[in-house]
Amino acid sequence: MVIQVNGKKSELPADVKTVSDLLNYYELDKKVVIVELNESIMNKDDHDGTEIKEGDQIELVQFVGGG
Repeated sequence: MVIQVNGKKSELPADVKTVSDLLNYYELDKKVVIVELNESIMNKDDHDGTEIKEGDQIELVQFVGGG
């Protein structure tokens, strides 16, 4: 399946079916990440049950600390 992640086309393996799977695939599942799916910010509780579809646009935003 081909989707757009942070403005770039990305081909995902067949086992990536949900937003949670996508975060695991990118090794972001243990980090604080804001997910925007097709221009709507998602609630973290919805990651497990939300399926990714061909052509979806996803933005993944991480917070970076600094001083």
